[in-house]
Amino acid sequence: MDNDYFSIDAILAENQKIQCKFKQRIPEMGHLGGGSERDILPLSKRQIPIWLAYIIVYSDWADFDIPQPFSNKVRNALRAEPRSVRLSNLVGAGAGWYALGKTIMDMLGDEQGVEMSEMLVTTFKGRLVDVIDQAQHFAVLGSVGGGGGGGVDSAPQMFREGLDMTERELFVLAQESARRMKKWYEEGSGGAKRVL
Repeated sequence: MDNDYFSIDAILAENQKIQCKFKQRIPEMGHLGGGSERDILPLSKRQIPIWLAYIIVYSDWADFDIPQPFSNKVRNALRAEPRSVRLSNLVGAGAGWYALGKTIMDMLGDEQGVEMSEMLVTTFKGRLVDVIDQAQHFAVLGSVGGGGGGGVDSAPQMFREGLDMTERELFVLAQESARRMKKWYEEGSGGAKRVL
């Protein structure tokens, strides 16, 4: 994430750990990933933060496994119905699913990177309409319809709780935009009431 050096989202994404499988002996580095041995031995696996894994992987000392939030199980669920997956539950420690995906995508080879990119874009597009729709709906309702005890509102409520950081930011922006539009319309700015 070279262009995101000062981005908090990028910092949180690069702090996530990924499983690395070492190809060769690394002397005096057994402490990495909480190991108790003196050296890292070939074929040993360690959980390494992404910011450190960049160096290890690009130096060809180790390979890494695609993290669980992007496993085949998650990919299949996203292909079936992107809105049904709670992205917020897939990535911990305040990191965003899309930000982590971009970071992993940057580490992958061309073919896998393109596949990851397509998955991220398809998921985003598949969820965006609902994010904006619900934001506008709840902006119009205001404080009257904000709570949901269950019943009819339970599916939209679960969808909102499963939003990724990026989607939450878009939700807030769309909600504020809908509020401002409603206020402008109600105040009759620019003669909108007279025309209609």
